[in-house]
Amino acid sequence: MTTPAAASVRWRLRQPSVIPGFGLTLGFSLAYLTLIILIPLAGLVWRSASLSGSEFLAILADARTLNALKVSFGTAFLAALINVVFGVIVAWVIVRYEFPGRRIVDAVVDLPFALPTAVAGIALAALYAPNGWVGQVLNVFGIKAAFNPTGIVIALVFIGLPFVVRTVQPIMEEIDREVEEAAATLGANRFQTVYRVLLPGLAPAILTGFALAFARGVGEYGSVIFIAGNIPYVSEIAPLLIVIRLEEFNYGAATAIATIMLALSFAMLLAINLIQAWSRRRYGHGA
Repeated sequence: MTTPAAASVRWRLRQPSVIPGFGLTLGFSLAYLTLIILIPLAGLVWRSASLSGSEFLAILADARTLNALKVSFGTAFLAALINVVFGVIVAWVIVRYEFPGRRIVDAVVDLPFALPTAVAGIALAALYAPNGWVGQVLNVFGIKAAFNPTGIVIALVFIGLPFVVRTVQPIMEEIDREVEEAAATLGANRFQTVYRVLLPGLAPAILTGFALAFARGVGEYGSVIFIAGNIPYVSEIAPLLIVIRLEEFNYGAATAIATIMLALSFAMLLAINLIQAWSRRRYGHGA
């Protein structure tokens, strides 16, 4: 005999969802993510697990591996910081000002999304090489912008800028101009208005754009190898080192480096997401 309590629980479990088809779409999403993301990553970790602990640590402690990881993560972090500054400025100009060619500027921001990375790398190398249009000017001031880590940062800034602009722009469009006017009437100058009124509301979006630009930069390959110079211990990135190990048929070392990159990227993105969640709670943009 079914008790009223059991019937009540069964009724609650069978209560239709507010969102039609939630169970079906959730199951499809989890299956899709498992097939496309989780299984390949699990295969990568499983392949690297074939190495012994001492072999894995030897690859991790190798000077060439450490330098490649340092170059990849260091340049990606620096490029993401640069993109945060200039990406917010570009988004502000597009949203807040009306000027001839505004739509063209808005469209140009998306160009790195559509341009093949190899084409971007060749174009940047041609421009910033010592005999390139920009490189010749920089050489006058003793600046070498290609075939070194500086060239990597330039390439990563190029491919990462749209992530910041397109993340910040929609949030910036929602900020009413009356908020700025109210701050001005209360005696705030332009710096105080930006720092105390606008930036707190934009902080979660800025952190998201930074995380996306950083994640893209860490794994970037095509646009970097043409302008980096690929000098071991100087301008060799970790993705290139993985390719080199694969060409040497050293699959264990390649998967070990890839696993290390995966772990470091996950840890840094987790930290950024935690900071972003704290920022949303701090400024009242979500629970």
